[in-house]
Amino acid sequence: MRNNINDIVQSQVIASIKEEADLEKAARSNANIVFILTGNLITMDGYLKKLKAAGKTTFIHIDFIDGLSNTKSAIKYIAEIWKPAGIITTKSNLIKYAKEEGLMTIQRLFLIDRNALVKGIEIAHNCKPDAIEILPGLMPSVIDKLTNMTALPIIAGGLISNKEDILNGLSAGALAISSGDPKLWNLDL
Repeated sequence: MRNNINDIVQSQVIASIKEEADLEKAARSNANIVFILTGNLITMDGYLKKLKAAGKTTFIHIDFIDGLSNTKSAIKYIAEIWKPAGIITTKSNLIKYAKEEGLMTIQRLFLIDRNALVKGIEIAHNCKPDAIEILPGLMPSVIDKLTNMTALPIIAGGLISNKEDILNGLSAGALAISSGDPKLWNLDL
């Protein structure tokens, strides 16, 4: 049986690694979940081993990993060889493949206007990810609206620069906030 994302969130701040230099900071942080948005076929295994040894639950943003293709066999490789908790992607077909392989899934949506919001929710309801990550995350009123449009957990990210941004997103109904800023990874939330 697959995990439920609501059950694995302990810290409501998710460390989002965009540079290899931040890997060690994420491993030492209070964040129990780490999104990996950097790396390639050669470096990923080492990244995952380091983070897992530190007790972190890992998600690979497969759209950003150099050398990966957007195919079913790539997802199978990730599930069988790397074994992260799950993947993040903007591509709904990859969500489907990852679920078939037993990985947790996060659908990333860029909300640039109302049309993107409506279409994004429609896509998410069709492919049924475990959670939705919305960007930018500085939109408490939109987060609130989304929580009324879907029962899927909402993770907000992008342009998060301080504790107030995080608290505003959480109070609007987000399950957690992803941030690429290592200074925010040790907040006790």
